[in-house]
Amino acid sequence: MLAAEHGAAANTIESYRRDLADFAAFAAKRNIRPEDADSRTLRDYLARLAQAGMSASTSARRLSALRRFFRFLHGEGTRGDNPTSTLDGPRTTRPLPKYLSEAEVEKLLDAARAWKGAEGARLVALLEVIYATGLRVTELVALPLSALPSEGRMLIVRGKGGRERMVPLSEPAEDALVAWRAVREQFIPGRVAKAKTKTKTKGLTGGRDSPWLFPSRGAQGHLTRARFQQLLKELAAAAGVPPRRVSPHVLRHSFASHMLAHGADLRALQQMLGHADIATTQIYTHVLEDRLKALVAASHPLARKSFSRS
Repeated sequence: MLAAEHGAAANTIESYRRDLADFAAFAAKRNIRPEDADSRTLRDYLARLAQAGMSASTSARRLSALRRFFRFLHGEGTRGDNPTSTLDGPRTTRPLPKYLSEAEVEKLLDAARAWKGAEGARLVALLEVIYATGLRVTELVALPLSALPSEGRMLIVRGKGGRERMVPLSEPAEDALVAWRAVREQFIPGRVAKAKTKTKTKGLTGGRDSPWLFPSRGAQGHLTRARFQQLLKELAAAAGVPPRRVSPHVLRHSFASHMLAHGADLRALQQMLGHADIATTQIYTHVLEDRLKALVAASHPLARKSFSRS
């Protein structure tokens, strides 16, 4: 159902599988089939998670998977009730997104530009695109070649639930992609670079073109999330930015935070990030506080007195 009707991503489906398998193992110890569990069994399961020291956010995610599972069973007529309807989830506080400063992002870009060869061109393109668009890492590494129209000013992105959106590219991102396309063939499986000894030029023989914008010789055919994460850690160390603070998702957060800080519209940002609900985008409004304070300090006639007292 998740795959066929909702177009859920493979990672989402795998998360549901793990969460439901954990509950099924708990229910089996009580000789209960997971689909027959009642609300008391579910409460006992949540209590066990808390006793095991599981965070409130992880417990809430497990409960979310169970809610969806039992809603599905009820909707299909497999059972006549939904035992999760009376359950209260653990209280969670949504943490503020972690993001880099603009200076730190610039350090990463400078380090990527100093990276030699085709790998350097790929890394610059990846960084420029993710920072210009705020794509999820799974959307970025699995971009098809067809996502980049001939004029190269927009990306066509297929996000969660199979929803497509158009995302504009910055000029540096466009330039980085042009440079990457010039050397991209070196990463296509089956393509062999063959130097001609007389002319010292290179030609490519054998193999076919890849459908991916960032092809790879791995099983998936395109760059993996894990490899991109590894490259970012290496790049952060070279740039003098603590590697523990750098990840693809932190770059997505940085894009959103910096856009808002420079006056971007929240609705436009929602569309670019691919959020179905604007409430998800609103987590980035924390960056507005300093900008609003600066605006008041610069514009309000009594601002200096007010801020000096505070």
